[in-house]
Amino acid sequence: MSEPHDRRAAITGIGVVAPNGTSTDTFWKATQEGLSVLDRVTREGCEHLPLKVAGEVRGFDPAATIEERFLVQTDRFTHFAMAAADFALDDARLGQADATEAPYSIGVVTAAGSGGGAFGQRELQQLWSKGSRFVGPYQSIAWFYAASTGQISIRRKFKGPCSVVASDEAGGLDALAHAARAVRRGTDVIVAGSTEAPLAPYSVVCQLGYDELSTVADPSRAYRPFTEDACGFVPAEGGAMLVVEAETAARERGADIRAHLAGHAATFTGASRWAESREGLAQAIRGALAEADCAPEEVDVVFADALGVPEADRAEALAIADVLGAHGRRVPVTAPKTGTGRGYCAAPVLDTAAAVLALEHGLIPPTPGVVAVCHDLDLVTGRARPAELRTALILSRGLMGSNSALVVRHGAVG
Repeated sequence: MSEPHDRRAAITGIGVVAPNGTSTDTFWKATQEGLSVLDRVTREGCEHLPLKVAGEVRGFDPAATIEERFLVQTDRFTHFAMAAADFALDDARLGQADATEAPYSIGVVTAAGSGGGAFGQRELQQLWSKGSRFVGPYQSIAWFYAASTGQISIRRKFKGPCSVVASDEAGGLDALAHAARAVRRGTDVIVAGSTEAPLAPYSVVCQLGYDELSTVADPSRAYRPFTEDACGFVPAEGGAMLVVEAETAARERGADIRAHLAGHAATFTGASRWAESREGLAQAIRGALAEADCAPEEVDVVFADALGVPEADRAEALAIADVLGAHGRRVPVTAPKTGTGRGYCAAPVLDTAAAVLALEHGLIPPTPGVVAVCHDLDLVTGRARPAELRTALILSRGLMGSNSALVVRHGAVG
């Protein structure tokens, strides 16, 4: 890339709270084994709604890692974010960082597509059933898209550049790009990523207007992208946070360089215009490869958007071929999210975490639940595939029309 070598954006920490694992290790074990945890929605108040299958985070106790004074101020999506940020900082060996010596050296960037639905619903129910005196003061902030960025920075005393990408699914990759650019502009460390909690009844009702949402009741059939049985996507909660920092500074403190955020680009083609997303996604891929100074044939694996809508799946397969050419028909493609659900802005961040782990382990995780592929793709199914991996391409498209592509290079790649 064109930036100075010492300002290259390196990933040094990963923190995950996902439907298939509430730590990075458990997430990767389930991901590489191709386990599907999609199941019937169990959230109270959702029993009568058309959405029947989702990826729920179970066994997560926010009180085990987060102080009570922060828990009462925040929604479940921010609980996920604070816990994942803790895990990522610990992984980067910055767990004790409180920024007292350099309070402006660490910032936070998150992406959010839905905000705090459960908190907001609870307080509105209090308002209408009991009156305004029963509405807590944190209603004004807990639902807000920027709540996770704010609470992580306040709790950790981080005073560096802080922002939120309020967007559709592709915003997860855009948040990582914001982090990389902040590092290149001079900030030492950015904690970046996305977590979502869109399974409160109010949140689910809001999603029912999406034609792309799958309402199939059988968890094994509800989310099958790139097949003739594709019937939409199922939503999910959880997500991931990454520690992104300047490579030289990270090496000076003895941190492990897990990967580099090498290139990113984004386009917009309009809500649900899936045929048009072919060109928009292709242009994003070209831009990301150009910024990473990466030739198409250097891409070793593609983590697909995998919406599960026939027209959208076809457009994605064609976009990959448009840019990667003949290599695009040979390069392995995977979509681990078919085993966990599509967590809106958090989905591509989880894909990025999986991509980094795949690069480290030389193992491409499979696409759970998908067998008979009907597109010209080398989709990895059934079991993980060993491979020599140096470069991963992560793709994401949003229901509102955004398209993003991110190139991630192995930490050993110069």
